Amino acid sequence: MYKITILIVIIGFSFFGLIVVHAQEVKLATFQETAQVFFDQLISQNVTASITLQSTSNQEIRIPSELEQKIRENGRIIAVILTNEEQCVLGVQDEACILINISRDESEKGIFAIQDAAKEIGNSIIDDVNRVLDTNAKFHSVYIHTAGETNRVLETSGVVSGAGTVSAVYTMPKEDTSSMYEKISSILVYSKIRESGGFFDVAKKLSSEETAAMTFSILLKENSLLYQIKLSVDYPISEANMDCINPLKFLKTNELKRSNSFRSSDFYPLNSILQVLILSSESTNVNEVNTNIIPSRIIDGEKIPNVLLVDGWIFDPESGNKIDGKYLFGKKFSVTKNELVFTLGSAQMDDCIPAETLDFDSSLLVLIIIVILSGGAAAFYMKGYRKG
Repeated sequence: MYKITILIVIIGFSFFGLIVVHAQEVKLATFQETAQVFFDQLISQNVTASITLQSTSNQEIRIPSELEQKIRENGRIIAVILTNEEQCVLGVQDEACILINISRDESEKGIFAIQDAAKEIGNSIIDDVNRVLDTNAKFHSVYIHTAGETNRVLETSGVVSGAGTVSAVYTMPKEDTSSMYEKISSILVYSKIRESGGFFDVAKKLSSEETAAMTFSILLKENSLLYQIKLSVDYPISEANMDCINPLKFLKTNELKRSNSFRSSDFYPLNSILQVLILSSESTNVNEVNTNIIPSRIIDGEKIPNVLLVDGWIFDPESGNKIDGKYLFGKKFSVTKNELVFTLGSAQMDDCIPAETLDFDSSLLVLIIIVILSGGAAAFYMKGYRKG
């Protein structure tokens, strides 16, 4: 009788969930918040924890339309980047930088022609950029990028760096990350977003870390400009237990909360994402997770979730030298440190978290509900997020 009662409860929850799926349209807002923890045993030997706030709307990341128009009409500008990273390009130390990145023109023969063209394009907008960001960067040099090892391993496009990209480099005195993040976010980020907490508050707290750095980017996309504010912190890889992956340990928080700007009658499950990326020196695999694995299917060679109502992980790939996991919140608005722990190789969850903190029963119930709901059609929206 008890088993029958449990089954009825599960079916009831499932039926209710299906009603919600059909009644509540999955939407994708222009503002997105992403947390990433990157375990790199192959190149940098660091763990890099970062928060990225991004939007395609210049009402949310406030960039004047006049500057937008200049960037679009130039035809060769592919990115504008403000950063206080330790070394923005080779030859620049202990200074903050503004990089005007342009695509290389094959008709420009010789290094002097390339440098002259890059400087001319950079000079055409640097006064506008300085005015918008309240900076006073001066011309330093032109840097010609070559394909980097990180771009190759991670299969990135090279918009920020890589073969075919040339940077007009402008420098200014370096500012500590905490005050720089406070200043730039106050200037650029819409007040409603700043006051809505979420990942923004995590980034603000991280900005006080000794190795914190921030970057603001304007990236030219096919039909729009993408604005990104990224706050990152590096830790030695030796501080990581590569058997027990605990993402929030490096984001310095016990709970990751979504922005309150997504608390509405609409459903925005893909606008808050946690990504854990692992480049391992040895082949490994995901063994156990302390929440759910979301049922998925393969579309165009990529794993796409079958349902977005519930929280959990999608790993693609889930084994080898590269592990890429994305945690989706579903209808939840927060997740705790222990919930996000997962193990690699043969490590067991009991080795990572004291047994009394695990809640197997509720996880099992939700997992069963997910399986029953796995007919949901979320592929279109996931593709929308990936391209957005």
